[in-house]
Amino acid sequence: VQLQASGGGLVQPGGSLRLSCVASGFTLEGYPIAWFRQAPGKEPWGISCISGSDSGVYYDDSVKGRATISRDNAKYTAYLQIDSLKPEDTAKYYCATDFEKTGCTDYGRGMDYWGKGTQVTVDY
Repeated sequence: VQLQASGGGLVQPGGSLRLSCVASGFTLEGYPIAWFRQAPGKEPWGISCISGSDSGVYYDDSVKGRATISRDNAKYTAYLQIDSLKPEDTAKYYCATDFEKTGCTDYGRGMDYWGKGTQVTVDY
């Protein structure tokens, strides 16, 4: 069972990135997928979640209006697109799920299974 985030890199301010989260060993269907990010010296922070039950989507204020979360269960993949990137978006980004949930309630408090992260750096 594994989650792997990818798609990070160095992007100039104002640019866009699409992060991918690929599941192996299990299907994403029915489970929520959340994205967290951790800036240097800070705790991980939940920024978005997509429900496994009704595909409801949720965004933290820090990315609301700039981010789009989606999922393709057939491809075992979830995505997070972030536009208009800012230097404060620089962080390591992680995807996570919770096998005891179907929705995103309290996703920001943590999910029980995390994948390896991908670094996003926004700079000139």
